[in-house]
Amino acid sequence: MKYKKDFEEWNIKKQIIEKNEKDRNFWFEEREIWWCSFGVNIGVEIDGKSNDFNRPALIIKVFNKEGLYVLPITTKDKEDKFHFQLNNFDKIKDNFNAVVLTQLKFISSRRLLRKIGRVPEDDFQIIKKRIMEFL
Repeated sequence: MKYKKDFEEWNIKKQIIEKNEKDRNFWFEEREIWWCSFGVNIGVEIDGKSNDFNRPALIIKVFNKEGLYVLPITTKDKEDKFHFQLNNFDKIKDNFNAVVLTQLKFISSRRLLRKIGRVPEDDFQIIKKRIMEFL
């Protein structure tokens, strides 16, 4: 069965996220993993999962309290130059366990839902180095 992208439902949820004026007094840091509203995207751009279009993401760079770079985390257990296995990190629920290095994305902090962990400093430095190889 082919995956069907539900752009209409995502558009409704995206409008709710945009209007959400809830308390934004939390902070986030590089190396942290958060559940994030990725939504429905185009072509090979990685989508969120489930009815809420969410997936874990690793925070790569924080610019300010409103904007940051993230990398999505996937269930794929691929050992290639496009993925980094989170072997030194407790597996996230639903076996999300590899950072997708080619999907660097700038997002609004409004997409962040809740913190779920942090990668070790050594792994984070390797991830940043591997991202730079693509640039």
